[in-house]
Amino acid sequence: MILWSEVSLTEQAALLTRPAVSQSEVILDATQQIITRVKENGDQALRELAAQFDQRDSARLQVPVDEIKQSGSLLSAQLKSAIEQAYANILAFHTAQQPTDIKLETTPGVICELKYQAIDAVGIYVPGGSAPLPSSVLMQGVLAQLSGATTVVLATPVKGQTPISPAILYAANLCGIETIIEAGGAGAIAAMAYGTETVPKVYKIFGPGNSFVTMAKQLVSQQVPGLAIDMPAGPSEVLVIADERADAQFIAADLLSQAEHGADSQVILLCNCAKIITQTEQAIEEQLTRLTRADTAKAALANSAFILVDSIEQAFEVSAKYGPEHLILQIDDAARYVALVKNAGSVFVGDYTPESAGDYASGTNHVLPTYGYSQVYSSLNLLDFYRTYTVQTISKTGLKTLSNAILPLAEAEGLDAHARAVSIRLERLNNE
Repeated sequence: MILWSEVSLTEQAALLTRPAVSQSEVILDATQQIITRVKENGDQALRELAAQFDQRDSARLQVPVDEIKQSGSLLSAQLKSAIEQAYANILAFHTAQQPTDIKLETTPGVICELKYQAIDAVGIYVPGGSAPLPSSVLMQGVLAQLSGATTVVLATPVKGQTPISPAILYAANLCGIETIIEAGGAGAIAAMAYGTETVPKVYKIFGPGNSFVTMAKQLVSQQVPGLAIDMPAGPSEVLVIADERADAQFIAADLLSQAEHGADSQVILLCNCAKIITQTEQAIEEQLTRLTRADTAKAALANSAFILVDSIEQAFEVSAKYGPEHLILQIDDAARYVALVKNAGSVFVGDYTPESAGDYASGTNHVLPTYGYSQVYSSLNLLDFYRTYTVQTISKTGLKTLSNAILPLAEAEGLDAHARAVSIRLERLNNE
């Protein structure tokens, strides 16, 4: 337990530092080597990477469409229903985000429009190195489906000789995805960025992943002309703000739900009550004994912090400095405090709103900014799958009126040709 007000500014900064940051140079070099291999050798490089990292000999790269279509028959009725329910909620929430074009006459005879157009080709990355994540398929696939993108490529790693999870395939099938690539990590990102013999080239890449995936997305966005990424989404993280009446068992469960994602995940508890922190630490030890991924969670907990704050208001100040991917509010009258939230990817309000709900089925998106990028990036939403462009239409009368602004500004900036493009038209109108 750390008393926030009693440690130095340097120590406070250290407590809020992500574990992967110190490894960035090592990760950068290794990731760049992988990208170069895929760029130069395409499918061959992907197969070599599958053997190197996923222990797959003679790996196939693309899943046959028939296998995707028939995947539902391999699922239990319960899992199939769960995927369908999650799909329906995610679809409903994101359908409400459908954009509407704007058309406005700014000056008589001057009409300006803002139009939305789906990005034609998108790539979806679904982590799966330690466990298949059909929920991540839905979080991205539903948005691609709603946008109307013409090319949707889904890439996900497959370990050893184990077949790709039918849950992944069924979720993809619901989203209308037919191009599924069995490749993961930085290699899959490079393949979608540059294109290979099997993998179509895309214009924007979406999806969370580990430090290598995050680095690969950032590098290809800088190296491939015209390529964009959604956000630098990396290892998962959660911050819980709790008060003296919070349930320590709930807090522990929420912290562990993120810690089990990966050894490089990070969880933080901010609480104004030392007793609750102590009880939470005890509850974590108890609950760890029941987790199948306890070793992973323990590794993540080593990167984590349990901090005693002076007040709930101070907790929100600390949270804003950290900028958590997930922010859970287990405090009395939690809804009243939402206005204090700053720099969070997604917020979970009240004792009975676990982060797991957002991960799977409430309807909000679980692809969120990490590493403190919530200060400038947003949670994934439907507009991320669109580009906008503007249109203007000006009548003769409109140009005459607008010239009173254009000509003086062009002259002030010394751009004679700009002014001439207007004045030559005014001369024609004056001669009519």
